[in-house]
Amino acid sequence: MKIKHLKPFDATDSRAMEAAFDGIEPQPIACCNWPEEYPYRPEVTFRMFHTGDRLWLRFDVAERYTKGEVTEDNGRVWTDSCVEFFLALDDTGYYNFETTCTGRLLLAFRKEREHPTHATSDILGRIERYPSLGRETFAEREGDNRWSTVLAIPADVLFRHNVHTWGGVRATANLYKCGDELSHPHFLSWKPIENHKPDFHLPRFFADIEFDE
Repeated sequence: MKIKHLKPFDATDSRAMEAAFDGIEPQPIACCNWPEEYPYRPEVTFRMFHTGDRLWLRFDVAERYTKGEVTEDNGRVWTDSCVEFFLALDDTGYYNFETTCTGRLLLAFRKEREHPTHATSDILGRIERYPSLGRETFAEREGDNRWSTVLAIPADVLFRHNVHTWGGVRATANLYKCGDELSHPHFLSWKPIENHKPDFHLPRFFADIEFDE
């Protein structure tokens, strides 16, 4: 997949942000890899582009059950309604960006699931988040729940690499939707995962992505 390079815009201008994303084709996060045990399938898409210094990533979700109880960054974000972006620049390891519907964010670098190196609070603070549901925490809600979240990720938050622009970067990635402790747990992916149990931390199932110069 190729990631378009768009002109920078004022991030405080919501219309400019919407216009930028309107020009990007949504990609479904729809692989239900463990249907017998976890059949529930929210509707999820993502859109992605970059402006050189920042990667802009938007998730749109329609689901029946939504929860946002995690209160801190680098917390147990996967237990809430959570969307995720895993990225590997080379074979040294991968970054996992995981964010709740209320904008709590986990960022780590790891070779495998165990022994992560988490981003510092300074690095996390540089990643802008725009959750449509706001930042207030809430217990699980049932209904026609529709929400989106946007991340603006500076290139240099990839703290184990010396990257200053997204332009020209070649990588592999996968994107996910989960909710481990919702009343209806689910584990969806952009690209299929062939594993006997839910596990997103498997770089061999990442797909090639290329960021336009």
